[in-house]
Amino acid sequence: MPPSDSTGSEAGYLLRNKEGRTPMVVRLLDGEEVRGVIEYYDRDMIKINRTDGPNVFIRKRHIRYMHEEAVSQAPRKD
Repeated sequence: MPPSDSTGSEAGYLLRNKEGRTPMVVRLLDGEEVRGVIEYYDRDMIKINRTDGPNVFIRKRHIRYMHEEAVSQAPRKD
């Protein structure tokens, strides 16, 4: 299987979430979790804009995984 950077699947995923300003969760190799939206990415790193702290550049080699943050729905009051 070819690496994800040669298939374009990683770039497509990052672009969709960047353009959609999708809230993301990035889990680092050391267990730290970074939450925010993707502002920038390239072959080696991503920039995350956080609401609860300074914006950060993260090298991709330090990322264990990342996913879209679940949107919690408050119970409806009828």
